[in-house]
Amino acid sequence: MKFLISGATGLVGTALAESLRRDRHEITRLVRPGGEVRSGDLHWDPSAGALDLGAEGTDCVVHLAGASIADGRWNAERKQVLRSSRVEATEHLVAGLARLKTPPKVLVCASAIGYYGDRGEESLTEESPPGSDFLSLLARDWEGAAAGAEKLHIRTVMLRFGIILAAQGGALAKMLPPFKFGLGGKIGSGKQWMSWLTLEDAVGCIRHGIENAGLRGPVNAVTPNPVRNSEFTRVLGHALHRPAILPLPSFVARAAFGEMADALLLSSQRVVPRRLEASGYRFLAPELEGALRTVLHEKQ
Repeated sequence: MKFLISGATGLVGTALAESLRRDRHEITRLVRPGGEVRSGDLHWDPSAGALDLGAEGTDCVVHLAGASIADGRWNAERKQVLRSSRVEATEHLVAGLARLKTPPKVLVCASAIGYYGDRGEESLTEESPPGSDFLSLLARDWEGAAAGAEKLHIRTVMLRFGIILAAQGGALAKMLPPFKFGLGGKIGSGKQWMSWLTLEDAVGCIRHGIENAGLRGPVNAVTPNPVRNSEFTRVLGHALHRPAILPLPSFVARAAFGEMADALLLSSQRVVPRRLEASGYRFLAPELEGALRTVLHEKQ
């Protein structure tokens, strides 16, 4: 199969491309202006809606591009960057696909469980309504832009990713330095639910979405075993053979990170992967302790 991947140099995109190449699929990266262009890459300018016509003949598009949510405080300018790199870029990508003589059969687009907002103890399925904070509305509009591909008769899957565990990047990589020095601990009350999956399972979910013709629309990409923040930090400390007894109070988190603290660190999202499990996906690392040990061992 021929795959077109945006965000191919990111954490998930790099792992996905490696997985597909091992199975001898053809990979083409979509590269934005200013990005490093390699042989076989295609030019893509999302601000102009320009998509290289070399995309003709693509079987599947995997759209993972988007500015990092956690890089920098959320002022008005940063929020616009986050929005344009997701919603507007996806709108332009779909418009570019519409101009192809033969559109791809499948579009798998990244989304996030931030769609649900802070929901306390509620079990969240794909049918649960969105929240009302910045991340919720961003994810809602992001998915709405991707859904436009369905009008082109492209089966579209929006994967609502939870926290992706990888030692080489993402949230876990940022947590590791203080924990390795014994400075880690619960955040706020520690009662908030964290829904997660490993990088290997993130790639597995993408490939499952591509290969399973019965999947379309929003799909929760998390393991069936969310944990509270206090449990997550305890298990991480245990895996590193370090204590995890120094809490980060809510007021300190808010002072340090502003609005982002409530959305990313203090919110509770107990998400259920109902559609993934119903479609037959089997997680490679469904339990947190085993997952963390595997992820951290691979880094060594």
